[in-house]
Amino acid sequence: MTLPWLEHPVFPATHQALVEPNGLLAAGGELTVEWLLAAYRRGIFPWFNEGDPILWWSPSPRLVFYPDQVHISRSLRKVLKKGGFRVSINRDFAGVITHCAELKRKPYQEEAETWITAEINQAYIDLHRAGYAHSVEVWREEELVGGLYGVALGKVFFGESMFSKMTNGSKIAISYLAEWLKQWHYRLIDCQVSNAHLLSLGAVEISRPAFEGLLKDYGVVEDGAVKKEWIARELTGEFFI
Repeated sequence: MTLPWLEHPVFPATHQALVEPNGLLAAGGELTVEWLLAAYRRGIFPWFNEGDPILWWSPSPRLVFYPDQVHISRSLRKVLKKGGFRVSINRDFAGVITHCAELKRKPYQEEAETWITAEINQAYIDLHRAGYAHSVEVWREEELVGGLYGVALGKVFFGESMFSKMTNGSKIAISYLAEWLKQWHYRLIDCQVSNAHLLSLGAVEISRPAFEGLLKDYGVVEDGAVKKEWIARELTGEFFI
């Protein structure tokens, strides 16, 4: 099969994606805000190695969280109640994506090697400045010790990457994200592909057609609005008490 080469932000039907590697759909295009929004509204995301062309993916099954089903273990709940950290939204998006790039496993390979290239880094910073990409930061005093970033459209948060420099740093970020998404009436967190860490927190696999149906139901396909909820702020832990 010849992989479609894209010159305009119009993607092939996702059922045309390869089975191996799982979900590879197309190559080419650009990493502009226009291209990224067109992709996410179809449930498609970019991932490629340094020096490769841009590759676009739509894997099946898809790993997702339902915000009200994120599992907070007894030990993690104790950590959340004990405190000793601060959590914020959009205080340091560039810092979060930089930390994620330092050591991140590739989605389809085992070796620890970053896939967040300089090109990806800048593309998501541009998407953040446009109001669509957002970060959650975990701080210990003035040190950034955990966090995640992703894209919000409709009532879906598309998680991209996370990092942790302290025990439970990324779990704290996910827990706060899920609770705030519930308050803002979001319905789904996309995690792209399966991994044991996210499965242990309550993520589940669903088929591509089911996932795309939820994107339609939750307003992703038509959403062009910048959500006012995502202003820079510090978060409280009141929902964990």
